[in-house]
Amino acid sequence: MQSPYLSIENVSAAYDSKENVVNDVSFDLLEGELGCLLGPSGCGKTTILRAISGFQNITGGTITLAGETLSSTRVSVAPENRGVGMVFQDHALFPHLSLSDNIGFGLDKLNRAERTKQIEKMLELVGMREYHDSYPHEISGGQSQRIALARALAPEPTLLLMDEPFSNLDTSLRESLGYEVRQMLKETGITAIMVTHDQHDAFALGDQVGVILDGQLEQWGSPFELYHTPQSRFVASFIGDGVFINGNIENETTAITALGEIQGQVSNRNLVGKQVELLIRPDDVVHDPDGNVSGVITRKAFKGAQTLYTVITHHDTALLSLVPSHDDYEIGDSISLRIDADHLVCFAKNSAAT
Repeated sequence: MQSPYLSIENVSAAYDSKENVVNDVSFDLLEGELGCLLGPSGCGKTTILRAISGFQNITGGTITLAGETLSSTRVSVAPENRGVGMVFQDHALFPHLSLSDNIGFGLDKLNRAERTKQIEKMLELVGMREYHDSYPHEISGGQSQRIALARALAPEPTLLLMDEPFSNLDTSLRESLGYEVRQMLKETGITAIMVTHDQHDAFALGDQVGVILDGQLEQWGSPFELYHTPQSRFVASFIGDGVFINGNIENETTAITALGEIQGQVSNRNLVGKQVELLIRPDDVVHDPDGNVSGVITRKAFKGAQTLYTVITHHDTALLSLVPSHDDYEIGDSISLRIDADHLVCFAKNSAAT
């Protein structure tokens, strides 16, 4: 079994000796893996990133990179000695330097020929070779982000950290750039962690994603695992779209709800015989003229190949349904649906959001 390249073990952190803002967080990354820390503003994800970079002391636990202890309650390697690269939210390019000089800023240990070669290599990597003499004010936000990435990769860091790198970009550019950055990092074999509050950014880039709430790691896993097998109600509500409906788990494959019996594999056998909140995703709600669930459309959102409808059923239950866009309905129209769930994600009724 491959050993972790980055290991965060029971890490806690606080500001000014006050109450911890990060509590007992643990996760691992293999070499070449891309990780994301995802959560709402103020949840502690940036504090974890700062602790890995060395700009935040920890009050408990250990941070290890490539077999070397970077941080513990007794050890703290200086940030400049960690071999860690950073990409910031505002890109932080030097306005008075050309793009080439921005990329070469951290390459002072190389001679002129080596420095020039590395700058050209990075410009080629991010697809901006023809802009080498341009200045930051002459390029777009997406291009600025590419240069910021090139500058961080130029010294060949052992680990790359990215703090909300796409937050100042428009939605379509964020998605495309996320996939581009992922491809670049995979090509270079760099291990990286990104902090974001946007699940689309996290899923576009991350092999592994950690959901953070109130300084605690709710779940660490692949995007698939977070979506299909959330371990807490908060993860279930934070990841993807969906609604919760009340029900009772009759057996390991059946939930009884106001919408009737819903069949599927129950996610938690300990909830059999108990009242639960059942997560229903839009892809679980199928448009079917002969379906046993009917309701009225109260909202629609066109998404290209599909339309996301909000439907209030005759049982006053709100559902979300993804319907092929050629089946076009208007707000106020009646629609028939059926619930088709392979597995039933459920949580004990009145359980905490976390």
